[in-house]
Amino acid sequence: MQKEKQIRIAVIDFNKCHAEKCDYLCKRVCPLNRSGKECITIASDSKPRISEQLCTACRICVHKCPFNAISIVNLTGKFANIVHCYGENKFRLYGLPIPMQGKVVGLIGRNGIGKTTALKILAGKLVPKPDCANESYEALIEMFKGKELQAYFEKLSNEGIKVSFKPQDINKIAEAFKGTVQELLNHFDERNNAKEIANQLDLGKVMKRKLTELSGGELQKIAIACALLKDANLYFFDEPSSYLDVQERLRIAKIIRKLAESQKYVLVVEHDLAVLDYLSDFVHVLFGSKGVYGIVSSRLSVLNGINQYLEGYLKNENVRFRDKELSFAKIAHEAKKSEQYIAYPSFTKTYENFKLEASAGEIMKCEIIGILGPNAIGKTTFVKVLAGIIDSDKGKVNLGLKLALKPQYLKPEADVTVERLVASSSIDKELFETEANKRFAISELYERKLTELSGGELQKISLAITMCKQADLYLLDEPSAFLDVEERLNAAAFIKSVIEKTEKACIVVDHDLLFQDYLCDRLIVFEGTPAKHGVANKPMEKEEAMNKFLKALDITFRRDPQTGRPRANKPGSVKDQEQKKQGKYYYL
Repeated sequence: MQKEKQIRIAVIDFNKCHAEKCDYLCKRVCPLNRSGKECITIASDSKPRISEQLCTACRICVHKCPFNAISIVNLTGKFANIVHCYGENKFRLYGLPIPMQGKVVGLIGRNGIGKTTALKILAGKLVPKPDCANESYEALIEMFKGKELQAYFEKLSNEGIKVSFKPQDINKIAEAFKGTVQELLNHFDERNNAKEIANQLDLGKVMKRKLTELSGGELQKIAIACALLKDANLYFFDEPSSYLDVQERLRIAKIIRKLAESQKYVLVVEHDLAVLDYLSDFVHVLFGSKGVYGIVSSRLSVLNGINQYLEGYLKNENVRFRDKELSFAKIAHEAKKSEQYIAYPSFTKTYENFKLEASAGEIMKCEIIGILGPNAIGKTTFVKVLAGIIDSDKGKVNLGLKLALKPQYLKPEADVTVERLVASSSIDKELFETEANKRFAISELYERKLTELSGGELQKISLAITMCKQADLYLLDEPSAFLDVEERLNAAAFIKSVIEKTEKACIVVDHDLLFQDYLCDRLIVFEGTPAKHGVANKPMEKEEAMNKFLKALDITFRRDPQTGRPRANKPGSVKDQEQKKQGKYYYL
């Protein structure tokens, strides 16, 4: 049998590479260089370059590089159709998702695997470079000849397709536009329905405010509104659920589905599996090596796509891309429920236009308590009162405990490296090395400045430092934000491991229901009217709390028999109606 052709990929992470500090060790240890050939050379930018044609994949340079900046991969020839390469020894993408008229197509995969790159190419925001040097639509038209994407790129290259693109980084909107929300929506209102979209997204209260005055959730909804207002054929939404609470996520999902039903093409990148499942008709799985290469799978049903992604094995491609399956089975945990650890009193906190009322509660030793509720209902206020950062109406709530708080929004300081931040933090160094660094490989980022990091990288560093502080109670505000599915499960396992090792307790505020379901022992449900009046109930058993929370949202969840993950039922489906009649909005 003829051996399948192999493609060699050599990638250098130039953000990590500091060749001047190691005197080009990769070049000096390369066996081909030592024999007189030029496999590794020095380019005009003083950075090394690796010849993929000469490289034998001995990987000596990979193992010797002190900055872990080099990756060398052998890829089978069946994935040879390269769509885009950012340049010599840089990330490359193989294959593309296929938009479908009248359907929502979801993309699922790790961060740094090419999802945003694929969206930008399909949106016409990035002209593809199939040969790593020259931009060309013609090469892609030839590559996809006889397939659905051929006609798509022919139209795109001739400007025959109008695209609306909701970007991942919504903070740049406020930098680019200095006016009010109303002025921004009017600017994008090509369909003459700005008022209708603003009502659907509940933006009425912020229409006269400037973008710089808005929260992350408000900016997210405005970015989605701008995308919806454009009169386009194709709509692309890159992580539309970030910063939004559960109710808002489901509302956005319904609006996007309705858009597709008007015979538009819709593609969505989303890390919240419950939202992706609820939203999509089909999915493409992206797999490969983070920051090195990404491959787009064939189109799959949403059930098979998500389950195969979690399993780490794609049947159509016959490819195993992960060593182990991602399971949503509850982490084995023996909460010492007979041993009370913390008791906190009832309290109120009143502002000019908002009041929070919190019932008294108790937390057990080694327990992780989750908090569920809409935005602007007082969750962060609740956490800050317990932490002693702000006073209740009757003064400081003194629990007599040392608290560690991870805030909701991460504000990196300029000119501070990761190494300096870790070194200056009061943390348990042994715990940091054995738990945080082992799981998140933070030491690989030591040379980087905080302002150069992605949201996911900042999140992992912030979570690691907070959980490695010496404290009695850990308060985590949205620890899953910016993390992909694998990173969220890894973060949950990290939190659980630290709590069990230290025999402390933790409170987690997060909008990802799967993350909360996977991690927490009990839950606190917040009720009331957002931005007016919030009520924090006492901690409840998970099934009781989830049923209470989901009933208020009028949505039901079932368990997937294969993976154990909660799946949202489609509204009005047989299963949805059946569970509502039984009062079972959630199954433990």
